[in-house]
Amino acid sequence: MSWNDFYRRRDVMDAVIRQARRSPALPFDEIPGAAELFGTRQNLLLALQYRWNQLLSGHLRAELADPDEAPDNDQVDAVARAWRRTVAEHATLHAVLEANLDAHPMLQAAHDAERKMLVVTAGLADPGEPPAEIHRVGSAFGALLRSGPVRRERRGPVSHLLRMLAPSA
Repeated sequence: MSWNDFYRRRDVMDAVIRQARRSPALPFDEIPGAAELFGTRQNLLLALQYRWNQLLSGHLRAELADPDEAPDNDQVDAVARAWRRTVAEHATLHAVLEANLDAHPMLQAAHDAERKMLVVTAGLADPGEPPAEIHRVGSAFGALLRSGPVRRERRGPVSHLLRMLAPSA
C-alpha cells in the first residue's frame, strides 16, 4: 500500500465515523471511495477494529507504564480506566464496532481477541488458559466494565470473584 492509499483509507474511515455519529449503522455505500479502497463492509470494519485496537493499546500502555508511580493502582483498575477512556474519547468508533459484531464473524473474532488481551493484561487470566475459560472471564469483566467502575476488594483477588460471577460452561 502506498502512502497515498494509506491516507485515502484513513480519510474514508474518518468519514465513516463522522457519518456514523447520526447512527451506528455502517454507512459503507454513502462514503465515496469506501468500496474502492476496502472492497467489502467486513474489510472496512476490520480496519476500524484495528484502529480501535491501536487506540486501546495506547491507553493501556499509558496506564501501565510506571507502576511505581502509583502504587495503590492495580492492573484491573488500570485496564478499566484505559478501556473506559478509549470508549469515552472514541464513542462513535466503539458504537459502530459494537453494532456490527453479530453480523460479521471476523469482527467477532477480533472482539474476542481484544477481550483476551484485556483479561490477561488485567491479570485475571493467564494466556495459556483454555479459550472457553478466558471467554467466560472476559465476558464477566466486559459486563463489569460496561456497568461502572471496577473496585477491587482488598480481601481477595478479583479474578476469583469474576470466576464466581461468570456462568460455568
